[in-house]
Order: sequence, then structure tokens, then C-alpha cells
Amino acid sequence: MAEDSRPSPLAFGQVVIGPPGSGKSTYCQAMREFLARLGRRAAVVNLDPANEAVPGPCALDIGELVTLPDVMASLGLGPNGGLLYCMEYLEANADWLQERLRGLQGHYLLFDCPGQVELYTHHQALKNVFAQLAKWNFRLAAVHLVDSHYCTDPGKFISVLCTSLSTMLHVELPHVNVLSKMDLIEHYGKLAFNLDYYTEVLDLSYLVDHLASDPFFRNFRRLNEKLVEVIEDYSLVSFVPLNVQDKQSMRQVMQAVDKANGYSFGDREQHSLEALMSAAVGADFHFSSTLAVQEKYVQSQDKAVEEEVMDL
Repeated sequence: MAEDSRPSPLAFGQVVIGPPGSGKSTYCQAMREFLARLGRRAAVVNLDPANEAVPGPCALDIGELVTLPDVMASLGLGPNGGLLYCMEYLEANADWLQERLRGLQGHYLLFDCPGQVELYTHHQALKNVFAQLAKWNFRLAAVHLVDSHYCTDPGKFISVLCTSLSTMLHVELPHVNVLSKMDLIEHYGKLAFNLDYYTEVLDLSYLVDHLASDPFFRNFRRLNEKLVEVIEDYSLVSFVPLNVQDKQSMRQVMQAVDKANGYSFGDREQHSLEALMSAAVGADFHFSSTLAVQEKYVQSQDKAVEEEVMDL
């Protein structure tokens, strides 16, 4: 007990959350490598008991404590119930997590979390784990990844906005919403509006009007209007675009997270960042803002139209 009562040194990190397939594990490994090039000691902590194939080095794995297949087999639970049980088991064994994290002192931690939406909208276990981490002197920001393909479907995008807002209110951490897989957005289809409309979450009445042109959604106009009102009343949701293959895009997300959790640059890291970004000039991926992403997307759309005309 005396050992546990000692104050823990200040530590920083990210809890990476989002639905399945949004790219959480890929993001964690890419951000770890990016931070390492800046001289920041970063480590990935896997908190997903269903993640049996982590795509890179993992300093701490919840699989040492509990795994989803074992829970499902021993308790006769399905995937959803089993995952909730695993998070409750982690909460009940917080001392195990604290002991393992002591071995990572001095590291910037990336917590790779499960993809079940209920964990971030109304279930308490993972929220309580985050609160416990804060008591251990961790300064965390939640990085909520959303697949950018939802931008191509106005109905799904409204759903994403509602989920993001609910997550922000429930998790109670500084929050950065990220549109992931921006390098693939040109394959998802044509956007109804410019990309900054989606990242900045501008006047959503245009989105409702666009939905009303669809015979199916026309019957739900009032529902969509009320959902949009809730989102705009809170005025909390916006997105940072992310392409993990692009250094400038990674820098943009990193700076947003550093601002959210209070991490401050040291002179050495700032110098490394400047050197890294100067080396990125002339790279295949070098857009520095949402506008540049939009320009690349528009160019790809124009090229596709030209190819169709040539085929005719």
C-alpha cells in the first residue's frame, strides 16, 4: 500500500478509440514511428482483448490478463457481451495495469482500444479505466477515428456526428475527432460538398436538404432536422483529416492532440520536427491542410471524368 500511495510521475498519451475497421491499430503504430523519429519515446499499449494480430511492436498487451476467445469459451458469451466483460475485468484488475505501466515510465503511451461503440457511448468500464489513469497522473487525450468513407453518404455522416458527440460527452477526456484513410477517399465516391464542409461541420441544414432529395430519407426529414439541431447546439464536433502515409498529415494530428492533452515541445523535438518536415518536401504525399486534401480529391475526380469522356 505504501508503494501505491507514492505520486506517479507525470505522463502523456492518447487513448485511440473508434468503430471497428477505422484504422486504430494502424494509426497507433504509425504515430509511434512518427514520434520516434522526433526523439519522443513512444510505446503502444493494446487494450483490445480481441486484437490477436497487432501490426507492430506492443509494449503492453491486455492479452496477458484476459482474452476475448477465453471469455467467450468459458462463460458462453457472444462477442459483444464477452468484450464488455473483458473491460469490466480490466477495471476490476486496475492494479495489474498500474503495475505494468510502471515499467513504461518516461514513455509517451498510445492506448489501442476496442472498437465496440457501446464502450464509449454508455458503458462505464472503459470510462472508469480512463479516469483511473488520470488519477495515476496520466494526461490523456481521446483520438476518435472515423473512416472517411462516411462522408460520401449524408445519412451515415449524420449518424457519425451523433456518435462522435455522444462519445465526447461520455468519455470526458480532451477529444480530437479524426477522419482516417484520407488517402482512400477518392475511391469511395463523389462528395456532395467540399471536404472542409465535413471537417469543420459547417451549416448542416444543407445536409438535411440533400437527404430530402432521396425518397427514403424524405420521410425522416423532421428526425434529421432534430438530430442536426442537437449536434449544432453543442457545437463540439469537428474533424482533422488523416493520411498515415503523409508526414504533414501526421504532424497536423499530433499537434492537435498535443494541444488537447497539454504536451509541450522540447527544443530537441522541435528541431527534429523541422528536419523531418523539410525532408518531406517532394514526397508523394505532401498536402498540409484540408484544402490540399480537397484539391487532390477534386483532381482525381476530374481525371476520372476525363477518362470516361475519352472512353466514349
